[in-house]
Amino acid sequence: MGSVFGKVFTISTWGESHGSGVGVVIDGCPPRLSLEEADIQRELDRRRPGQSDIVTPRKEEDRVTILSGVFEGRTTGAPLAMMVANRDARPSAYDEMRTKFRPSHADFTYQAKFGIRDHRGGGRSSARETIGRVAAGAVARKLLSACGGIVIRAFIARIQDIALEQWDDFPTEDQIESTAVRCPDPAVAARMIERIKEVRSRGDSVGGVVECRVQGLPAGLGEPVFDRLEADLAKAMLSLPATKAFEVGSGFAGTYLTGSEHNDAFEDRGGRVRTRTNHSGGVQGGISNGEELRFRVGFKPTATILQKQATVDLEGKETELMGRGRHDPCVLPRAVPIVEAMTALVLADHWMRHAAQTAAFALPDHG
Repeated sequence: MGSVFGKVFTISTWGESHGSGVGVVIDGCPPRLSLEEADIQRELDRRRPGQSDIVTPRKEEDRVTILSGVFEGRTTGAPLAMMVANRDARPSAYDEMRTKFRPSHADFTYQAKFGIRDHRGGGRSSARETIGRVAAGAVARKLLSACGGIVIRAFIARIQDIALEQWDDFPTEDQIESTAVRCPDPAVAARMIERIKEVRSRGDSVGGVVECRVQGLPAGLGEPVFDRLEADLAKAMLSLPATKAFEVGSGFAGTYLTGSEHNDAFEDRGGRVRTRTNHSGGVQGGISNGEELRFRVGFKPTATILQKQATVDLEGKETELMGRGRHDPCVLPRAVPIVEAMTALVLADHWMRHAAQTAAFALPDHG
């Protein structure tokens, strides 16, 4: 099962939704990085359930424990292991799912692939697996901050058809975190919250788009061909539960432009090469160009809805299934810190690969 991500800064997540706990092991984290559980907990608190009235009411504190890899407040270079215990699991809510497949979930495909599955909350396919990603992402963010002051900010750009029309400024943390829906525009956020509550009252769900921006990224991160920076970001984002789309820079909108309209002209700004526009979204040829990195991730409506749906059982017989349990009517508010975490993991890995390639193993120039 593909549970390992990264090439130099690597993570391996483990655990199931209703098992004893979930966690992550990081390999390749440099030594002497200042780190304590509070650094991790801050990001997990942004991801945890029960934090507002528009997310799942499952009550989990998601308290992290660092099991290895840290000594006297600093990383040692050894594998860094972290765990979060599951304390409010209610597996009985999923008894009917033991023999019936939930529409648009991983139940059927897991059964088809492995011949066995943990039906309790989806087991390994549950979004609770992302706890390990967020914990590891918090470490990656500290590393990026220590290396070059890179700042990562994600926010909700659209819920169903309610969109943040334009937000040119780099959003502040206060702007994003000031509302439960994590949209930097209070007026738009209020409409989004109202929509989420309205569909929840009908036992339904909605999806939308998370936008992520990164400042302080130097030119040169990424690799040509298969390990392009945007390709690794796309893989990272589309590995998240409920994701269905990824676009960088102008994305699909850029297909409506001509080359003369879309090209990012270069200019000299006080001895520094910059582009006048940023249709490329900060990446050209698979490598960062020093501009603000911009991309968007599309999330589908939450698959579990509190309505009867047509399905089949393990024997292939047609039946009906009523969604039960505690679920988000919209996954996007809690997806924001997860998108940021995966961004940090991709950038930390590419930062270390770039440093190894251009510094530690740089060959002398013989002309």
